[in-house]
Parts: sequence; structure tokens; C-alpha cells
Amino acid sequence: MSFEKITEQASLYDNLEQQSIRELLEAMNHEDQKVPLAVQRAIPQIEKLVTSLVERMQQGGRLFYMGAGTSGRLGVLDASEIPPTFGLPPTLVVGLIAGGDTALRNPVEHAEDDRERGWQELEERKISTLDTVVGIASSGTTPYVIGALHEARKRGILTACICSNPDSPLAAEADIPIEMIVGPEFVTGSSRLKSGTGQKLICNMITTTTMIRLGRVKGNRMVNMQLSNDKLIERGTRMVVEELGIDAVQARTLLLRHGSARKAIEAYRQVSTSANPV
Repeated sequence: MSFEKITEQASLYDNLEQQSIRELLEAMNHEDQKVPLAVQRAIPQIEKLVTSLVERMQQGGRLFYMGAGTSGRLGVLDASEIPPTFGLPPTLVVGLIAGGDTALRNPVEHAEDDRERGWQELEERKISTLDTVVGIASSGTTPYVIGALHEARKRGILTACICSNPDSPLAAEADIPIEMIVGPEFVTGSSRLKSGTGQKLICNMITTTTMIRLGRVKGNRMVNMQLSNDKLIERGTRMVVEELGIDAVQARTLLLRHGSARKAIEAYRQVSTSANPV
């Protein structure tokens, strides 16, 4: 029995070039509304992945995203947001894309068809059994991703995948398959649309929930964010003011001295406790 790709089925809409701009926008928006529902149905599998991921990262494990094209770019995007948002080094969540950094902006011919290269890239980063590999591929058939997951799983490394076709070859290589079935794309086969949107939502859920469970958020604040621009310095200053009840000038000075809202708050409280022992 041949594998049927829902992602390649004909769009539910036709004669797009004859529609008005408003009609096109409303039709796309109607299709996009299906994405959160598809993600919602996948939450039990996402929960299973995050539960295992947190345990492994607490022991020093890393998360690797692997993909090609749009899927690869979304994995790299999510990974690149972890250091500035949560103050962790870029080696803990790593995005790998078929064709390397060149493929972030330009297609690299046949890079995704190389079944061996993905695992080679993981080996170059000294992957271990504490690490987790998440393959992202709308079709569920990308050789670069399938090959990497196959070799990782064979060696006892936890594998998961995010795909938009049920019972795909990629899912067969995943300990935790996350199947987000969004249906045919608005433009036939253009998986940068609904599939890409759903992948972004799921990546957000995976890393944000993991970082919260690892203690990188306090209350609802990014207390470990990097102070890389004036906006973030101002945000961090407000966090310190609200947490400690001190004035903004003192809060900003503390923040810049210690490098993060969390460290500033902890340092202030430590000094206050030392000065006023019970």
C-alpha cells in the first residue's frame, strides 16, 4: 500500500487567480483557523515529549531540531530564540537544517535527499543518549531527517517528530510522533502555510514549556532574558522594581551590574538578608 500525502492533496479552493484580494485573504484565514485545532489534538504527544525532554535536560541533555526547507528554518528559528529569551547558551537547543546555514536564505539543491548527512551532523556535535532529536517534516518523508532519526533511535537516543501526514515513514522512526493533520494546503502542496504555522506553534509549546519547567521563568516573566537592547533593559528594570519595590534608578543599576533580572533580585535579597539577619 502506497503512502498517501495529505499535504500534497489538491487545495479545497480553485481558480485562485480569479478571486479578489478580500476573497483570498478570507479563504486563507478560514483555513488557518483549522491549525490550532489540529495542534490541540496533538497535545497528549507534545506533553509526552516535554515530560521526557525536561528530565533529560535536567541531567545535561540537549534538544536537536532537524528539518529541511521551511521545516528546518522553523527549527533553527525556535532554537535561536532560547539564548536571548531564557539566558541559556546556544548549545542546549540546536537547530540543524539540510544544506547548512546557506539553506536559511537560499535553497540548497538535493540537500534534503541525503539520508546520511543528518546523522553525520549529529555525530559532529557529539550527540549522546541524554540528548533528544526532533525531526520536523510536513511530508514525513524527508530523507535527511528520517536518516538522522533512524540512527539516533538505533543508539537509544530519544526521537520525536512533527509532521502533517499520518503514519508517515518519519513517524515510524520516532519514539514520540506528533502528527498535526491540518489537511490540504490553500495553495496545493505549499506546506509553508498551514503546516508551517502548526510547526511554529508546536515548537513554541515544546521549548517554552520546557524552559518554564527548568526554572527559567518566574511568575510569568522572562527573568533570565539577555539584556541585548534598550527595550529589554527597560523590561528588566520594571521586573526588578515590581519584585523588590525599589525605585527605577536603583533597579536599573542592579540589573546592569548583575546581567539579568533574576540575578539582580537574588543579589539584592542576599545583601538585605546579610544586613538584617533574623
